Amino acid sequence: MIWTIFLLVQAALLYFILTHRSRSKGEPPLDKGVIPWLGHALEFGKDAAKFLNRMKMKHGDIFTVHAAGRYVTVLLDPHSYDAVINDSDSLDFTRYAQVLMERIFNLRLPHHHQDKAKAMMKKYFMGMNLGTLNTTVGRHLQALLKAKMPKNQKDWKEDGLFDFSYSLLFKAGYLTLFGGEQNNNSSDPSSVYEEYKKFDGLLTKMARGMLKSEEKRTAQSVRQRLWELLTPAGLTGDSGSSPWLHGYRRLLQEEGADEDTQRKAVLMQLWATQGNVGPAAFWLLGFLLTNPEALTAVKREFSRISQMETSEMPLMDRTVNTPVFDSALEEALRLTAAPFITREVVQEKILHMADGQEYLLRKGDRVCLFPFISPQMDPEIYNEPQKYKYNRFLNEDGSAKKDFYKGGRRLKYYTMPWGAGTNGCVGKQFAIDTIRQFVYMVLTNYDLELCEPNAQLPEVNASRYGFGMLQPEGDLPVRYKPRNTH
Repeated sequence: MIWTIFLLVQAALLYFILTHRSRSKGEPPLDKGVIPWLGHALEFGKDAAKFLNRMKMKHGDIFTVHAAGRYVTVLLDPHSYDAVINDSDSLDFTRYAQVLMERIFNLRLPHHHQDKAKAMMKKYFMGMNLGTLNTTVGRHLQALLKAKMPKNQKDWKEDGLFDFSYSLLFKAGYLTLFGGEQNNNSSDPSSVYEEYKKFDGLLTKMARGMLKSEEKRTAQSVRQRLWELLTPAGLTGDSGSSPWLHGYRRLLQEEGADEDTQRKAVLMQLWATQGNVGPAAFWLLGFLLTNPEALTAVKREFSRISQMETSEMPLMDRTVNTPVFDSALEEALRLTAAPFITREVVQEKILHMADGQEYLLRKGDRVCLFPFISPQMDPEIYNEPQKYKYNRFLNEDGSAKKDFYKGGRRLKYYTMPWGAGTNGCVGKQFAIDTIRQFVYMVLTNYDLELCEPNAQLPEVNASRYGFGMLQPEGDLPVRYKPRNTH
C-alpha cells in the first residue's frame, strides 16, 4: 500500500514537472488554478460569467487561465477586440469550432468547410432570398399559432413561456428550412422538436466531454433518432426543404461526404439555425410581460402598424420601421446573449491593446472574447446594466442609439449578441425578422399575460454561458387566448 501511494505521488510529481508552465516576459497574467490538468475547468464550466468576472477583478482586462489541459487567454477590453476579430493570419476560428463539432455531432468535415458553408448562407439568407424566407416562416408561424390557439377558443390556456416560444419558433424554422408540408417524406416537426430538446439539454456536457455513462447512451440514442428524422431533408430539389439546405447538401456531396456524414452535418445545421431564436423570443416576451411600460410601448408601435396591414400585403413582407421593438429586442439580447468568440493561436502573436500595452500570445493557446461581461454588462457603458430598459437603445427623438462610450472613447462594439467579423451571424437579419413576426402575431392577435401578476423571470442556466443564447432554469407560467376584436 505504501509503495502504491509512493508511486502515485511520484507520477503526480513527474506530471507536474512535464506540464509545468510559468508566465514568460511579455505574456498576460497567468492563473493556473490548483487542480492538476483540470486547472479552472470545473469553475469555468459551472458558471463562466461568475468565474471570468472574478478573474477580471483579479487580473484586469487580459489574462490567461488553465482549463482541462488548455491555456485560454481571455480579452475583456472591447476597444481591443479588433486585434482578435480581424486577425486571420495568427488566429484561426475554424480549428476550435471543428473540435466542438466533432465532439458534439460526432462529425468530421474538411478544414475549410465552414468558410464555404458561410458563403452559401450569405447567398440564401440575404437580399431577395431573405424576403422569400420571411414570407415562408410567417406563413408557418400563423398556421402553428392558429393550431395552438383556435379562434373559437374562449377560455384561457396555460403554458410555460419558454416552451411556448421555443416550440413554435423551432417548428416554424424547421418547416421553413428543413421540410415543408408538401414533402410527404418529411418528419412531423413536433417529433423533431421533442428529440431536439433532449439533445439540447445535453449540449453543454457533450461540448465539454462531461457526459455520464447514462447520458452518453441517451445522447447517442437521441442523435441517432434525429439523424433518421432528418435523412430526407434537402436531398432533392423537390424535397420540400429550402434551396439553402438543398445547396448545402450539394456542397457536402462535392466535398465527398458520405450519407452518414451528411446526416450529421444536417443535424449540426439544425442546431445552428434553430438553437437561439426561440430562447431569444422567450426572453424578450418575458421582459415585456414583467415590465408593463415596455409592453405598452411595443404594443402601441405594433398597433400603429397593424392599422396599415392588409391581407394582400402582410406586415413582414415589406420593410417596416419598428425602432421601439428593435430597442426592446436589443436590450433583451444584451442581457441574455452570451456567446464566446474564440480563436486558436496558430503562430506566435503580439496582441496590441488599445491602451498601448502589448502581450505575447503562445502558439497552441486559445484566445477568447466574452462580450457578455464587456461590453454588455459593463456598468461604465450601461447604467444599471442588470436592469431591463426597453428604450436603452433609443435616442430622445426616437431614432436608434448607437453611441456608447468607455474610458471617454466611443465604442465600435457596444453590444455583440450576433458576434462580429468572420464570427458574425450570417442569419442575423432573418432571426430578427422571425422574432419580430412572432412577437407581433402574439401581441396583436392574442391576449397573453402572466399567470401570477407579480411573477419574475427565472434565473439563467449558468452552464450555458458561452453557447449563444442563455436558457432559463425552469419556466415562466403564462396564459393566453385569442383576442376578442369585436
